[in-house]
Amino acid sequence: MDFNLDQAKELLDKGVAEAQEIIKNPSRVDEILLQLEEKLKTVPAIGETLADLPLMIAMVKAWVKKEYTEVSPKVIACLVGAFLYLIRKKDLIPDYIPIVGIADDLAVLGLALKLSEPELKAFSEWRASHTAL
Repeated sequence: MDFNLDQAKELLDKGVAEAQEIIKNPSRVDEILLQLEEKLKTVPAIGETLADLPLMIAMVKAWVKKEYTEVSPKVIACLVGAFLYLIRKKDLIPDYIPIVGIADDLAVLGLALKLSEPELKAFSEWRASHTAL
């Protein structure tokens, strides 16, 4: 089964509309983020995509709590859409297939990371300056 970034973008776009509704409800966002953290415990650490995931989660949490609002709601919806794809059971490539089973998850997450890179960098700097206080 072939998979490419165009398919990943299409899947991410589908999740964005749903995510835009979900991000209006902080408890629903927290529920999704907890599910995501649980799913990540079962996924081997692969490359920079997963390394930046905690920062992505922290930015969404800070935005939902209105602690950090210097990010577009579209970026938040993009990230939550990617998180939804990761925790859902319906994948293009089922997760139970060794190694390639997480390829589609990583492609969607990687695309969300690429699209939100400038905002993540700004959030990281903001968080570092607020942690130092």
